[in-house]
Amino acid sequence: MPLTHVQIWRGLDRLAQAEGLTASGLARRAGLDPTAFNPSKRLGPPPEARPRWPSTESLTRVLAVCGLSLGQFARLAEDAEEPPTAVPLLGLAQAGQDGFFDEAGLPTGEGWLETDLPQPRDGLYSLEVSGESMAPLYRPGDKLIVDAEPRPVRRGDRVVVRTHSGETLVKEVERTDASGLTLLSINPDYPPRQVARADMAWVRRILWVSQ
Repeated sequence: MPLTHVQIWRGLDRLAQAEGLTASGLARRAGLDPTAFNPSKRLGPPPEARPRWPSTESLTRVLAVCGLSLGQFARLAEDAEEPPTAVPLLGLAQAGQDGFFDEAGLPTGEGWLETDLPQPRDGLYSLEVSGESMAPLYRPGDKLIVDAEPRPVRRGDRVVVRTHSGETLVKEVERTDASGLTLLSINPDYPPRQVARADMAWVRRILWVSQ
């Protein structure tokens, strides 16, 4: 069944919430006008108040930057509840130890628990936050849903970076270039970090946070 006007906008709102953004922040991330998804843009002027739909181009750009397929977005927009999917869960402190990831950055070995993911999707795992470097966005005990697939990252992405020395960092990308990444903490008490590409074992995007 085609998605209704209400479902389309509900899906965008849910996606923004899952990404830790407002509707304006989601539009900005997709390179759109920050007001493109505002509630005031969803209906025409009174008295007709005709429904206004997001353009196909806008929706496609949002799905691309969030790494979702159209089918996954449809599930997010619908009312029906999907059975939760369990993904591997590991504490962030443990993630700095050997034996939990293979060379490609995929979960391996014993010691992984499980966390429920309300939106079914393959190729994910979860890390439980410890420390305050990303507070108040990510707080100790929050579970970060991480894309297990290597994908290009860009400014504004929130990522998990594993170094060859065994550090596992949760940060926001401020800059990326041929030499490496400049990483920011949300908490101003923690200074930026520069990580050379030669020092990075892998980097993965954070897709959602379960609080």
